[in-house]
Amino acid sequence: MLDERYHETTLKKIINWISVTILKLMSYLPFWIMYVLSDIAFVLLAYVFKYRDRVISTNLKNSFPEKTEKEIKEIATKFYRHFCDMTVETLKAYSMTEKQFKKRIRFCDLEDFDRCYEQGKSVIIMGMHYNNWEWSSAGQLATKLQILMIYNPIRGNQAFENFLLKMRGKWGAQSVPVHKSARLTINFHKSGIPSALWLASDQTPPENTKFWTLFLNQETPYFSGPEKIAARSNQPVFLHHTKKIKRGCYEVRFYKLFEKPGKVDDKEILLAYSRKMEEIIRETPEYYLWSHRRWKHKRPENIPLTT
Repeated sequence: MLDERYHETTLKKIINWISVTILKLMSYLPFWIMYVLSDIAFVLLAYVFKYRDRVISTNLKNSFPEKTEKEIKEIATKFYRHFCDMTVETLKAYSMTEKQFKKRIRFCDLEDFDRCYEQGKSVIIMGMHYNNWEWSSAGQLATKLQILMIYNPIRGNQAFENFLLKMRGKWGAQSVPVHKSARLTINFHKSGIPSALWLASDQTPPENTKFWTLFLNQETPYFSGPEKIAARSNQPVFLHHTKKIKRGCYEVRFYKLFEKPGKVDDKEILLAYSRKMEEIIRETPEYYLWSHRRWKHKRPENIPLTT
């Protein structure tokens, strides 16, 4: 029986298939043409259509109240340019070769991962929507740990979801829908296969979530799943940081947050993650996903603020 989330009318299914086919063909364009398209998209999004201008401006002003109007606009402009680059780079990933990936993205300081693999231990990687996170699926080329990338299924567009999953899994990383993540993690743990559970931990949960803290000067909710998995499995926890070296070139580092998270209070895991993420964003804010409605909820009065 077909999953209900894939329900599409015949017309919509045809339109989605045609759209994805066009994206696949575009992926084979050379990088220089892709960046020309990015430059055109930048002008259209930033100055013509003003894509999510109000959301971006509000997020930046609330996050950096100390900055002037001019500084906020400068960050927003840089964000638009990077957002367009990241979009075409994500599209390009579908057709990129191993040689192209290794030339454009470098994974550093993997000694901890190598050690965990030799010891038969798994790890947890807490990611963030910062810089080009999609290219990190190529991390499977740099580690023996089996990467398990958790994702939220796309409703009503099976063709596009299949496109993304094929792109993310071309080097061996496995994409796992969030509703199956706990079960699969347990299965890998029982089977003795060392893995790296990769979670985009800065997504927006429902407003009734139990964990809220201050992040970029705003009361922010977090999914409690990552801290619960870390505490119960006692697997080392890392934060994933992608740094932009130049256009189309990145460097990835993994900061160890906790070696044995089972020995600390659950809340300390998300607090450490939030604080390190804020430190990175403040250094170069234009690379964060400011168009995302991260702060669309207000904290219920009966839920305390964790500090």
